[in-house]
Amino acid sequence: MSQQKILITGTAGFIGFHMAQRCLEMGHQVVGIDNVNDYYDVRIKESRLKLLAAFPRFSFHRIDLQDRQAVADVFEKNHFDRVVHLAAQAGVRYSLTNPFAYTQSNIEGTLTILEGCRHSHVPHLIFASSSSVYGANTLQPFSPHHSTDHPVSLYAVTKKSNELMAHCYAHLYRLPTTGLRFFTVYGPWGRPDMALFKFTQAILNEQPLEVYNQGKMKRDFTYVDDIVDAMVALLDHIPEPDPNWNGDAPNSATSNAPYRIYNIGNNRPIELSRFIEVLEDVIGKKADLRYLPMQPGDVLSTYADIQSLYDAVGFQPKTSVEQGIANFVDWYRDYYRNP
Repeated sequence: MSQQKILITGTAGFIGFHMAQRCLEMGHQVVGIDNVNDYYDVRIKESRLKLLAAFPRFSFHRIDLQDRQAVADVFEKNHFDRVVHLAAQAGVRYSLTNPFAYTQSNIEGTLTILEGCRHSHVPHLIFASSSSVYGANTLQPFSPHHSTDHPVSLYAVTKKSNELMAHCYAHLYRLPTTGLRFFTVYGPWGRPDMALFKFTQAILNEQPLEVYNQGKMKRDFTYVDDIVDAMVALLDHIPEPDPNWNGDAPNSATSNAPYRIYNIGNNRPIELSRFIEVLEDVIGKKADLRYLPMQPGDVLSTYADIQSLYDAVGFQPKTSVEQGIANFVDWYRDYYRNP
């Protein structure tokens, strides 16, 4: 892969940071955008950005994606070979109490990026969707060829909307676009509002650990390095119109436009209770479990069918949950000793 100039949105965030770091290590030039909001501890975001700033080929713009002119200026002053749009208001439960944060960031912000790509004739846009779009679906593993018309959270609605918006731009303006449905990403530098971070914090600080639905929910936990492996492989896998696409029986994962949707998951779901057991073993301490009922917007199980991603770029996840949790705990202990 030749050296490229890549715009990555959400570079102060969990996945965006890891993707930017990998691209910089590969010799690419990375331009980052992030508003560095206070949805969670800003100090972690600043620490991520400090690491990225050590790379001479990294530049950063602290702007909000709703600032159309500021984003347009970034596109105008650069010729991007690729755009990786990872910025979003994350979290399912937060969307129950702060719904407008999701429409503003995830829908309006994504439209701003689509417009920038359109007017700058970007050769390939990769954007983050989510396994949450499967909503009330129960047939598993979830396939990108399945219908996703029954979301159960506003967060999922905004991610489904992103897919529809991206397809529209692929169709109208022939913007090559790839959407990625991430399945419960975890790993070092993870978000403090996510399960692994909260569980680790609770166990180490000998605090009660809140577990929903008796820990009987299953998740396809996917290690962040595996996520980045897939995204890097897809950078130069530019979608083209599917010659076999048929409007009489439309395939939702492909199109007669240059558009594709893929799942990125571990393809090995485990129960939350087992996830906690592994964490207890790694830390060497038992958790004080407090069971709570299922929360609105949650689903019982996620399980990714990743066959189409394997067919496209040979993707196979490499990191076991045991190794991934151990890596996270090592990072957590080191970071809070030396924040």
